[in-house]
Amino acid sequence: MLGILGKKLGMTRVIQDDGRVIPVTVVQCEPNEVTQIKTTEKDGYPAVVLGFSALKKPKKTKKFRFQREVKLDEGQEFKKGDNISLKDFNEVKKVMVTGTSKGKGFQGVIKRYNFGRGPETHGSHHHREPGSIGACAKPGRVAKGKKMPGHMGAQKITLKGVEIAYLDNKNNLIGLKGPLPGPNKGLIFIKAHA
Repeated sequence: MLGILGKKLGMTRVIQDDGRVIPVTVVQCEPNEVTQIKTTEKDGYPAVVLGFSALKKPKKTKKFRFQREVKLDEGQEFKKGDNISLKDFNEVKKVMVTGTSKGKGFQGVIKRYNFGRGPETHGSHHHREPGSIGACAKPGRVAKGKKMPGHMGAQKITLKGVEIAYLDNKNNLIGLKGPLPGPNKGLIFIKAHA
């Protein structure tokens, strides 16, 4: 199965017949259009480019707000202009979801890595600092991968084995169990999970 691009709308809950409440993230997946075909002879690998969220005023080179290249498996064939919709997910139970997490900007080690605080009293000047960051003269540098303050969030995150709670083909909505990465109105890529 190829996959589909969608827009995260937000979270809600589904109450089942036995009274259990399941948190669900709703994603709006309007039909995606195949805008480009890549072949092994021409490009070196088989793939298609999906277009999502058509522009109100399309340009010569850009007709969709979002485009995503997806590699094809053996035996899959598509033509330019084909549509991929949620109807392809009717038989699917679990999916793989990819999105970009919320950006948090530049953060310290307490928020970024859950470090503990230093003493608050008795003249301590060590409250939210990371503490020692390395050895002395040998090796004379900070080791790679040291947990330090820096940019947090805005990373590509993939969740595997996310269960489908419900499908609404009429309104192009899919409900997925649990939270998904990214803000509301963020771009989400959904693919069937083996």
